[in-house]
Amino acid sequence: MHLPEVHAPDSPAQRGRDLARWRRAFNASLAAVLLLAVAFAAQGAFDAAAWTVRPGRPDGLVGLLTAPLLHGSVAHLASNGFALLVLGTVAGAQVPRALAGTLPLAWLGGGLAAWALGTPGSHHLGASGVASGLVFMLLTLGLLRRDRPSVAAAMLALVLFGGALLGVLPREPGVSWQSHLGGAVAGVLAAWLLRAADPQPPRVRYSWEDEVDEDDTPAIEPVRAEAVRIAPARRGDGG
Repeated sequence: MHLPEVHAPDSPAQRGRDLARWRRAFNASLAAVLLLAVAFAAQGAFDAAAWTVRPGRPDGLVGLLTAPLLHGSVAHLASNGFALLVLGTVAGAQVPRALAGTLPLAWLGGGLAAWALGTPGSHHLGASGVASGLVFMLLTLGLLRRDRPSVAAAMLALVLFGGALLGVLPREPGVSWQSHLGGAVAGVLAAWLLRAADPQPPRVRYSWEDEVDEDDTPAIEPVRAEAVRIAPARRGDGG
């Protein structure tokens, strides 16, 4: 059996295209995080509570569009901003079409779950529902597609943001697990619907998959009938 062939590295042109793809994804994710920072800096100029998701109230539905832009503290903003920067960069570079379809679903899904399941009188804000949707989208795509980029992205999401798996449960007071749950459901749904939206990379085929070494598979020759001797039956002593 031949050892797998050593394939030549990517061409400079291909490496340039890959680098440009990652750079675009990083820049877009960074722009989104900067937008969140600008919105947080401007919150002192208006009544931010009026733009949050307020469960059960018709006027609280406006928060479906605006609540992910608002944050309660610098630490809250930093946590969500880091998650969006990393997850947005990875998803934008590996599965950009799935990312584009997941963002609106996770944006609205997190808000709808908070509005429907949240405690009356509470206020829900922050982009954690969107981040949860991206985590679950990457994990689900890794299971469904099983190509190397999708599996690598899923493993990275699991290692860095595995806590999102438990974030959909009511564990910590003051944390909107409802938004996390809505974003997670939206992420899984988006991954299922968009699992084939991004083309899979070509699979590398090795020489040993197509070639058979004769030394390892000896030929079996048919046996001629006249070459087979049949021993005479022995007569037993008993009846």
